[in-house]
Amino acid sequence: MKKFIKGVRFAPKNYSDEVEAKIQHYKKEGYKLPSRHLLRTEEQLAGIRESAKINTALLDYISANIREGMSTAEIDHMVYEFTTDHDAIPAPFMYEGFPKSVCTSINDVVCHGIPSTKEFLRSGDIVNVDVSTIYKGYFSDASRMYMIGEVKPEMQRLVQVAKECRDIGVQTAQPWVRLGDVGAAIQEHAEKNGYSVV
Repeated sequence: MKKFIKGVRFAPKNYSDEVEAKIQHYKKEGYKLPSRHLLRTEEQLAGIRESAKINTALLDYISANIREGMSTAEIDHMVYEFTTDHDAIPAPFMYEGFPKSVCTSINDVVCHGIPSTKEFLRSGDIVNVDVSTIYKGYFSDASRMYMIGEVKPEMQRLVQVAKECRDIGVQTAQPWVRLGDVGAAIQEHAEKNGYSVV
């Protein structure tokens, strides 16, 4: 039986009596709750939003410029230049030794592909470009899947179902809903369409 926890959004400071009562109730019920240090103030949320604006604009820039024949190293260069031109830092760059500013995952590469001067986009490819931005100490992270040239219908369907799974995950991720329920909703839709999740 699924237990959905719905109600008032967490408030990082000045908890209302109602929110505090919910926290204590679900704690007694045995639910795992995030520690209060994970809760964000309005100022912190504003900082995250500013970082996300740059991150989204970066993906829009890539959308306008990605093309058949370019190397994944060129994508990496675009990401580095755009990010630093906006006074931000590409978060992956040199993180635990990662040598690039972005992850580029072509076709059956599930995630975290490393850009290369020897890897070129061809018609029929699908490529995920995963960008993370640090702006004034605040992080944002997102990716987009791009279809290059003439993509086979089965690959188009994979991209479409993955997008639907993302949308279902976002819709399910509401205050007081367990993370496991978000994952279950995504997995259910993927499997219903003949796919599995990683």
